[in-house]
Amino acid sequence: MKFKSVNPYNGKQVGEYTAHTSEELDAILERATTAFESWSQKPLSHRTDLIKKVGQLLRDDQEDYARMITMEMGKPISESRAEVNKCAWVCDHYAENTEDFLKIEEIATDAKRSFVRHDPMGAVFAIMPWNFPFWQVFRFAAPTLTAGNTGLLKHAPNVFGCAQMMEEVFLKAGYPKGVFQNIIVHQDQTEKIIAHDAVKAVTLTGSEKAGSAVAQLAGKYLKKSLMELGGNNSFIVWEEADIDQAVKTAVSARMLNCGQSCIAAKRFIILEGIYDEFVSKFTQAVSELKSGDPMDDGTQVGTLARKDLADQLNRQIKQSIAQGAELLLGGEQENCFHQPTLLANVKPGMPAFDDETFGPLAAIIKAKDIEEAFELSERSKYGLGTTVFTKDTAKAVEYAHRVSDGAYFINELVKSDPRLPFGGTKRSGYGRELAKDGMMEFLNKKVVYVGK
Repeated sequence: MKFKSVNPYNGKQVGEYTAHTSEELDAILERATTAFESWSQKPLSHRTDLIKKVGQLLRDDQEDYARMITMEMGKPISESRAEVNKCAWVCDHYAENTEDFLKIEEIATDAKRSFVRHDPMGAVFAIMPWNFPFWQVFRFAAPTLTAGNTGLLKHAPNVFGCAQMMEEVFLKAGYPKGVFQNIIVHQDQTEKIIAHDAVKAVTLTGSEKAGSAVAQLAGKYLKKSLMELGGNNSFIVWEEADIDQAVKTAVSARMLNCGQSCIAAKRFIILEGIYDEFVSKFTQAVSELKSGDPMDDGTQVGTLARKDLADQLNRQIKQSIAQGAELLLGGEQENCFHQPTLLANVKPGMPAFDDETFGPLAAIIKAKDIEEAFELSERSKYGLGTTVFTKDTAKAVEYAHRVSDGAYFINELVKSDPRLPFGGTKRSGYGRELAKDGMMEFLNKKVVYVGK
């Protein structure tokens, strides 16, 4: 089987990749087991030195990696460079903090000594999406490999070029063969991989549908799993907020990566006292965004990664308008490109309110007061994150308990940070990535008890 990577901006083929045969896949899985036996015994200082080197290699060859990201999925080149830099940052974070994260936890009991140590599990199978083709992988790989596990990557077929480059950078940094391996297979091989004795855990970032299917397989074979799935984040603006700053942040929160982000703000819930001012300024700001060739430094909005994704977004927009939403800006599609679009008068029951819209669509909702704003925010099957904009930050902090999501950001867009745990609730998945929590997900917390 052949997989083709196609530039969504110009339709040109970027690369062609041949699927691994059944025999090749078996060898990869066995190699992950063999590599773990020696890799897990390497001194922690050796593993932190290597992940630090990976971060430096990413910076050294930033432009090559950024160009591949942009060619394969259409992200503006400036954003691709930022993505590569963020990957280097997460490498630095675990190089600097893993010794502290993995230190033995002494616990006083009746024993002469009792403590908890953190041991690696084995091979972790990662199923990753195309929207942040480097970042999604590195936020899994940096803590997982540094803790002593091995990694198996099944990336999205349209970014197999990125996947290949990431395997190469680990080898270039000095990682033994088999510690991080890129698997080129169709999704119908997923069960075989999860079932294999080499695989001790599974992590997936992707759609709710994909997460449900993989979680069932993980349960069937009793493998630990972590799911980072969809989102429908709300962006709430209170009446005393700095409107200009809220608008500036809102544009980034929705239009970054052409809106193709699980943690993007999607529902903008505006209190009625400042609704008209916010909508006017937001519409003007979005209309001034520059669309064009993603390889141009000045481009702010690129294409969606595939035409079927643009088609789906356009259907959601048209259905919402048919149900009473008001089109304020955009709404048109040409192949993989979709205009940045604003819809007002959005209500529960419309696709623009209920569904995850993966593209440059902002749904604007009016709320009569703070209580109604939070009630509307909670009317979602997803639970990744919520933003509140206000000058009364103390009051906003008091409302944190009202939000069931995995993150609550005040006067800032919801974003991932290597220093903070990241993950969602409800249909957004379970488990946490990044920070110490992300490293602990794939470790055996082993109790050692020494009797008197």
